[in-house]
Parts: sequence; C-alpha cells; structure tokens
Amino acid sequence: MILAAALHVRADLWMAAKISRNSKKSAEAAKQAATPAKGEGEASRAHLEIRIWLRLLGCANRIESALQRRIVAEFGISLARFDLLAQLERAGGMLTMSDASRRMMVTNGAITGLVDRLAQEGFVAREPHPSDRRTIQVRLTDAGRNRFLAMAREHEGWTVSLLSGLKTQEKEQLLSSLGALKRQLDAVELAD
Repeated sequence: MILAAALHVRADLWMAAKISRNSKKSAEAAKQAATPAKGEGEASRAHLEIRIWLRLLGCANRIESALQRRIVAEFGISLARFDLLAQLERAGGMLTMSDASRRMMVTNGAITGLVDRLAQEGFVAREPHPSDRRTIQVRLTDAGRNRFLAMAREHEGWTVSLLSGLKTQEKEQLLSSLGALKRQLDAVELAD
C-alpha cells in the first residue's frame, strides 16, 4: 500500500519536474525568485504565485536530481526507464506504446527508445495488440517486475530520507496543500 502510494507520488513529481529539465539553472532561479528582497513588502506578496511555482520547480528538480544520481549509481538504470517500469507496474503489467507515451508525457519516439533498452535488458517485451494490428503493447516481464520492485523499495527509502528533516505535521500540511493545488489545476484544465 505504501509502495503504491509512493509510486503515485513519484509519477506526479516526475510530471511536475518534466516542465523544466535544466535543474541547476531552474533551481538557482527558483531559489532567487522565491526569496523576497528585504523591504519588498507588498511587492513580494504580489508575486506570491510566481514564487510558489518557482519553489515547486526548484524542489522537484532537486529531488529528481538526487534520485537520478542514486538510481544510476545503485542500479545502472536511468530514472526515465525506472519511471516506465513504474507505469507498467501501476497499469497491471501492460500498456500500449501510446498509453505509455501519454502517461509519461513524452513522445512516442522517446517511449520507443526506452522500450528498446528495457527489452534488451529483458525487463519488457513487445507484443501485438489482440484486436488492433497497428498497435503494439509493452508487457512487464517477470524479471522486469522483480527488478522494478527491488528498485522501488530503494527508491522509497531514498525519498523518505530526502524528506526526513520535516516533522510529520509539516509533511501532512505539505501533502494537503499540494492536494489542494492539484485539485485547483485539475479544475482549471477541465474549464479550458
């Protein structure tokens, strides 16, 4: 249960961080923009929304960078390949290439490259769709699932350690606030 929740949060973070991949530049910009200069008073409050957005980007990028370094060092796999394995696990072990592309918010070409590499490693297999000859499905193999679950346990531990400096009440408040933000963004998307 905790692992499934962690995977869901990981997917949400990954999508948020996907907005900006220049980690050092955006993290530095976020740090500068999120810290109001002394004496700005009313002007700093007027840009609260921008500061929140930049702080979210900065934190997401820093978390993503730390997890990327650790997963490459420990398992020799990119965070993108790990994320595709996570999407397959969450979907019950199989997705079409297009569904994987949509879920990860990347191009079909990017998914093809990830699947190629994971197939070479024996973690996924391509299969024809049973009713649509034009569609290819990606299936998580037993070896891929076992490897993913081992990586996911470590990933969860790393994520917990990154947030361990926050008190439980702070984490609960942060989660609640981010939930409210997600609902707001979902409502805006529906209105568009």
